Amino acid sequence: MHQDIVKKLLDKPEYYKYLKENSEWVKVLKRNPKKYNDFVKFVKEKYKLRAQDRFNNAVNHMSVLSEVLSSLK
Repeated sequence: MHQDIVKKLLDKPEYYKYLKENSEWVKVLKRNPKKYNDFVKFVKEKYKLRAQDRFNNAVNHMSVLSEVLSSLK
C-alpha cells in the first residue's frame, strides 16, 4: 500500500478501525490506491460522519430537548 494512503488511514482513527474490521478494503487499496476516496465515502456513510448525518443528529437532539421542555411545563 502506498505510504501516503497509510498515513491518511493512521491519521483518522475511524478509517483505521473500519479497515481492521473489514480487511477486504486492504486488498482493494493495495491494488488500486485511487479507490481511497470510495473507501472514505463508504466509511463516512457507515459511521454516519457525513454533514447531512450530523445535521440530522442535531435536529433529532433538538426535537428531543423540545419534547422534554414541553413536558416539563
